[in-house]
Amino acid sequence: MSSPGNAPVSLEELLAQMVSFDTVNPHFGGRPAGEEALAAHLEKLARGWGLATRRATVEGSVVSNLIVTCEPVPGGEWLLFESHLDTVSTEGMTVASLGGRIEGGRMYGRGACDTKGSGAAMLWALREYARDARRPRNAGLVFAVDEEARMTGAQAFARKELKEFLPKLRGVIVGEPTMLRPIVAHNGVIRWKTTTRGRAAHSSDPSKGVSAISAMLRVMETLESKYVPSVTRSHPMTGRAAASVNVIRGGTAVNIIPAACEIECDRRTVPGETAEQVLRERDEALAGHTVEHDALYVVPALDDAVGREFHRWISPVLERHGCDATPRGAPYVTDASHYAAAGAPTIVLGPGDLAQAHTKDEWVALEQLQKASALYLDLLRVQGV
Repeated sequence: MSSPGNAPVSLEELLAQMVSFDTVNPHFGGRPAGEEALAAHLEKLARGWGLATRRATVEGSVVSNLIVTCEPVPGGEWLLFESHLDTVSTEGMTVASLGGRIEGGRMYGRGACDTKGSGAAMLWALREYARDARRPRNAGLVFAVDEEARMTGAQAFARKELKEFLPKLRGVIVGEPTMLRPIVAHNGVIRWKTTTRGRAAHSSDPSKGVSAISAMLRVMETLESKYVPSVTRSHPMTGRAAASVNVIRGGTAVNIIPAACEIECDRRTVPGETAEQVLRERDEALAGHTVEHDALYVVPALDDAVGREFHRWISPVLERHGCDATPRGAPYVTDASHYAAAGAPTIVLGPGDLAQAHTKDEWVALEQLQKASALYLDLLRVQGV
């Protein structure tokens, strides 16, 4: 294996180099600019292979998205690919998290599956496409930042640069571990923080204070008995909606009546549900309680209708590579939500099994990696409409 300073001579070597970069998201204990070094490395490689690159700023972030393009047909159709640079924490891993070790037809390391494997396969496909004599369409690859926590990279690209491609865009393929089965629909998520307020007092005389924790207990009882059971909508491809309270904080010291208590709530939405609808139902359930809501975070669900024609277009190529082209749904969320919401036909499709993502011994099968890159390349080569 070459060092990250050298140009890789194979797809496996490219992925090993990518895995060797520590890009743990800061929300999971990573360095604030951890993705920058990998982006700079990929940018240098892409330019050396004759591809154009540019950085796209992400508001409020110290790191930028990297956009790699090959534009042989000015004014012609675009096919875009996307993969994220960041990973979850490496804590507790039982294999070398940054090693890129190959054994038994697998490559091990944090991000090998989610989603540096997709990114490597996509970049290698663009490298090969740039060398083709016949190039019927333009190709672009977005390396997005901060997918694992807030999806700020995807949101920024959807809000700004995506508009440049939309008039001539065939579609966007988002790389996530799907075993190369097309995900055309998935759930969304809405998260928020709910706070109750009290009045601090010394615990030697609780009557002089008002406990925010006691108030939160009543809120929790309403949520668990009234709101959560009311979340019953479902989608035939993505499953049921869900609601849960997963974080609680309150109090400052054992001898002080707590002046504040907060919880963090997670609401999984199915295609067709809107944030306005969900928040209205939450507020109706909590009528009568005095609470504050903030830190709202919304990722819309991916509706299969958005990518239906795009799926029809890629299906023959999937079948030619021995992949199951049946359109599927998923209960999780991806960057695809933001691109589809901005009007781009979007499908999630990448190498590896989700069961291996975020695990203590994360790995991707090399056969899947090679198959993905060949598939992406053939999609770029499709002639006509």
